[in-house]
Amino acid sequence: MIDNKVVVGITQGDINSISYEVIIKTLSDTRINEICIPVVYGSPKVAAYHRKAINFENFNFTQIKDVSEINTKRSNIINCMDDNVRVELGKSTEFGGEGSIKSIEAAIADLKKGRIDVLITSPISKQNVKLANFQFPGHTEYLANSFGASEVLMLLVSDLMRVGVVTGHIPISEVSKSITQELIIKKLRLLNTSLLKDFGIRSPRIAVLGLNPHAGDGGVLGKEEQDIIIPAIKQANSEDILALGPYSSDGFFGSESFMRFDAILAMYHDQGLTPFKALSFENGVNFTAGLPIVRTSPAHGTAFEITGQGIASENSFRNALFLALDIFKNRQTYAELTKDPLKISKQE
Repeated sequence: MIDNKVVVGITQGDINSISYEVIIKTLSDTRINEICIPVVYGSPKVAAYHRKAINFENFNFTQIKDVSEINTKRSNIINCMDDNVRVELGKSTEFGGEGSIKSIEAAIADLKKGRIDVLITSPISKQNVKLANFQFPGHTEYLANSFGASEVLMLLVSDLMRVGVVTGHIPISEVSKSITQELIIKKLRLLNTSLLKDFGIRSPRIAVLGLNPHAGDGGVLGKEEQDIIIPAIKQANSEDILALGPYSSDGFFGSESFMRFDAILAMYHDQGLTPFKALSFENGVNFTAGLPIVRTSPAHGTAFEITGQGIASENSFRNALFLALDIFKNRQTYAELTKDPLKISKQE
């Protein structure tokens, strides 16, 4: 922290996407600078291009070489690209993928050194970052590898619900064989700990969804519920994790049962993210639980089809910033509340 304000690192995402638009729209509210210090890892040239495209030329970043030059009262930008950068609005290009990687690498380097406090990642194209030799399915896996986290949980967050997934970015054909009792237990532990530590919820209630239609219908439509999911829930309960289920996904969301829980654990990506985005698309945030650092991102993608038109909503990005700040403070509070008083007394 600098001047008692959280330093927020922001990656530029894909330079041809809506990332700069939602960043600029969010940071143009000067009240943001009263509660944190934003630092964008990107390109002043690209930022200026997008400002002009969306007619937001009254907003300017403070250009700095590194965090040591930070302006505590303005939004800052560190150049991670050369001046030959080429912007092609709405197109997925290899150069766009390279820019995404350079930005995230620079931000993570500063995060590891403690120069920034939290990280917000802007949307990337999984297709073009692969062309640029990015060897991970997405940000979540890359960050887990960068910080040595053996297990992480993708958690989608909104005012309506929090949804985690047991399996993430894998083909649907691999979901069933990937789901094990051990993996579900690991995700439930991560989710429960995150609700306590990151969200400040006491005695959290977690709903667990089934894998098969109608949660297997007593084994008629699949055995995973009886053989894997129910035993995992029972084991979680024995560890004082209040997990309930398995629930049939369609009835669970259709009847608004989700509103009675602090979080939901879905078995696979689309099972959890489809209802979440149907209800919270413009306001939802992606948070990676299980990392030693705080990382959030908007819940939407690159939206190349509307880039440069000035119509992209910044709500999700703004909420990602606010959630990062909230979690950072919640972790501080949790650490303070769970200090060992005997250990402190001995040191004194």
